[in-house]
Amino acid sequence: MPRPEVLEDIKSAESDADDIVAEAEEDREQRLSEARQRADEIRSEAEEEARELKEEKLEEARTEIEAERDRILEEGEAEREALVALAEDNEEEAVAYAVERFTEAVHAQT
Repeated sequence: MPRPEVLEDIKSAESDADDIVAEAEEDREQRLSEARQRADEIRSEAEEEARELKEEKLEEARTEIEAERDRILEEGEAEREALVALAEDNEEEAVAYAVERFTEAVHAQT
């Protein structure tokens, strides 16, 4: 093969190689861009799921706290009613005891 043709073939091969490299670079950049975009989408989805899970857990905690609060209030009300009933039951005895002591004190002074 004559020398000018060899040089032309070499130049053509170099040009083809440059085109292949440029095409590979473009493909690489495109794939990187797509991968970054997908990573952003995955991150956004994960953040949204985390927010939803957090809200769900907070709502569950609020519900549990409200139920516990109601239970404590009911227990307190039951205790209060029991104490009122006990005080009412003891009221007559306490009055009788006070009258008896007063009477004793009056008789002791006379």
